[in-house]
Amino acid sequence: MNFRSLRVRAGPKRISFDRECREGLRAGIDKLADAISLTLGPKGRNVILSDAKTLKVINDGVTIARAIELSDAIENAGAMLS
Repeated sequence: MNFRSLRVRAGPKRISFDRECREGLRAGIDKLADAISLTLGPKGRNVILSDAKTLKVINDGVTIARAIELSDAIENAGAMLS
């Protein structure tokens, strides 16, 4: 029998504790809240989301929250938690 070995190489991981971690989580939550707060109320604004080769005009906070993906891993975790 001929077995192929599969190796997965991951880059270095960033580990943060205490204040640095809380600040990163809070920054992610704030960025998400800023994007969603535009859509609230009678004067709610529209948000444009770009999917694969298409643009969507959305006024729905839940759809916007699901679509947001931040580049920083800790900020992204904060956005996903809220």
